[in-house]
Amino acid sequence: MRRALRLARRGEKWVSPNPMVGAVIVKGGRIIGEGYHEKYGGNHAEINAIRNASEAVEGATIYVTLEPCNHYGRTPPCVETLITCKPARVVIGTSDPNPLVSGKGIEALKNHGIETTVGILEKECKQQNEKFFKFIKTRLPFVTLKFAQTLDGRIATGAGHSRWISSAASLRFAHTLRSIHDGILVGIGTVLQDDPDLTVRLVRGKNPVRIVVDSHLRIPLKARILKNQDTAKTIIATICHASFEKRARLEEMGIEILTVVKDNNCRINLKKLFAELGKREISSILVEGGAGIITSTLKEELADRVIIVIAPKIIGKGIEAVGDLGSKIIGDALRLSYKKVSRKGDDIIIELQVISRKSKDV
Repeated sequence: MRRALRLARRGEKWVSPNPMVGAVIVKGGRIIGEGYHEKYGGNHAEINAIRNASEAVEGATIYVTLEPCNHYGRTPPCVETLITCKPARVVIGTSDPNPLVSGKGIEALKNHGIETTVGILEKECKQQNEKFFKFIKTRLPFVTLKFAQTLDGRIATGAGHSRWISSAASLRFAHTLRSIHDGILVGIGTVLQDDPDLTVRLVRGKNPVRIVVDSHLRIPLKARILKNQDTAKTIIATICHASFEKRARLEEMGIEILTVVKDNNCRINLKKLFAELGKREISSILVEGGAGIITSTLKEELADRVIIVIAPKIIGKGIEAVGDLGSKIIGDALRLSYKKVSRKGDDIIIELQVISRKSKDV
């Protein structure tokens, strides 16, 4: 199963909104076939493993990280192929949360006399597909909030200069994060200040959909984020009172304008925005800033994971990474739990899971 998990990871940049899945076939104590879900719309892991098998699968044991599907989607049901191949046993990491699949694939295998074991390395298998699990259960994208800051918590100088706080190694890491998310989201302030491309350039991988939160359509028509629509789509989220003339000009450029209801502060309601993006099959979003978006995402408890790149620099007075979250006492503080601490170049990378305030001890 650990080998299957490693195989599954190979599809991380290409399979969304499907899950990563790996499969290994063992017969007579030997691995005779293995495969993984390589790209969205392509064969599932079990099918690739069977096709790659060096001999007949009948009587073998098949290890697969996620419950085989039992319904028609972009590909035929994997369970039917498994049953036809007559393995002696199927070992499954975790059941599939998709209501179309959940438990049905397992039941079908058992009904055809195939010994089926479920829950091997279950925690690891669920963790590997945490983005898929959240999206399939809620239809809301999994949200990763990422920002680079100095030791004293600044994301830019007082003059707004931020290039480059982090190291070259951290920048490559940031591009890797972009490549494994369906969308990347920033506020209009970041576009006006930095004029970013928000594409994947430093590593191999697909470009995410670029999303700009721009209530009043202040984005310049020459902004870099509006270019290259053939390889990197851009969505601009705005409110209904935004300029109709500007909207028309942007739409002529191939930009999708998404009108979202405003919150009590006459700004875009981020929760509603994420729900609309989920309807577009954007199952994961990397939020890259600026400070206003970072603060709003945390305040509304919309982030599932926070990644902070800490550079060994001190600016002093500057722009804070996180603004007012409304905490009056320490008990109001947003809680997080450490998932991983690593190093890229001179920087420390801290990955954390957000703990909902609803789960706090009273």
